[in-house]
Amino acid sequence: MDLKETDILGKDIEQHWYYRSKAKAMMNFLGRDMPLKILDIGAGSGFFSQHLLANTTAQEAWCVDISYEADSDKKEKGKRIHYRRSVDALDADLVLIMDLLEHVDDDVALLKKYLSMVPQGSHFLITVPAFQFLWSGHDEFLEHKRRYTLKGLEATVRNAGLEVKLGAYYFAMVFPVAAILRMAQKALGKRITARSQMARYHPIVNTVLTLLCKVELHFMRFNRMAGLSVFCLAEKV
Repeated sequence: MDLKETDILGKDIEQHWYYRSKAKAMMNFLGRDMPLKILDIGAGSGFFSQHLLANTTAQEAWCVDISYEADSDKKEKGKRIHYRRSVDALDADLVLIMDLLEHVDDDVALLKKYLSMVPQGSHFLITVPAFQFLWSGHDEFLEHKRRYTLKGLEATVRNAGLEVKLGAYYFAMVFPVAAILRMAQKALGKRITARSQMARYHPIVNTVLTLLCKVELHFMRFNRMAGLSVFCLAEKV
């Protein structure tokens, strides 16, 4: 999670349709393989680790982000959550890499780095923004390097030495609207300017978008066609 978006949404982030839906998709993708110890890379506010600690049997989380001013420790539902600028080896059984790979020059090298820190059998849950043709001012604002296809992300994951267990697109229900808007912008020759598209929505709009994404969860695992985000679950073997 990018701290730039956290700054925009503030305390409303837990109710925002995008983050609520993404947290539910994360749970859906993990299925019954819920972790005990989480390593959350590029964690920002730690939203996704906090969600797992609050709603599953997960017992502890280590949130790593170079943007933290200092190391700190907190609790979520009585469970320990550690915020660190860096970590060494850790016996985590789940590594979260939520919307981070698109920020770095060498995505394979980053995956290899954290692959070497965790034991065999650890799972990696990775998300990235989908499709380069959807590039927008929001990508510029967040300083992205690229967007991915599902096959492209799976190839990156395999090149790092991980075994892909499951891959899919998400946010398919809102994909057509986003695609039309961004293609229309390019067709009209409008200049892409760096600005966030993350905003607080009217409660009715927020509820409708949340419900659409909730419906999508029923077929998410089988969606290899289109969406705004790519999800990949992999394992260190």
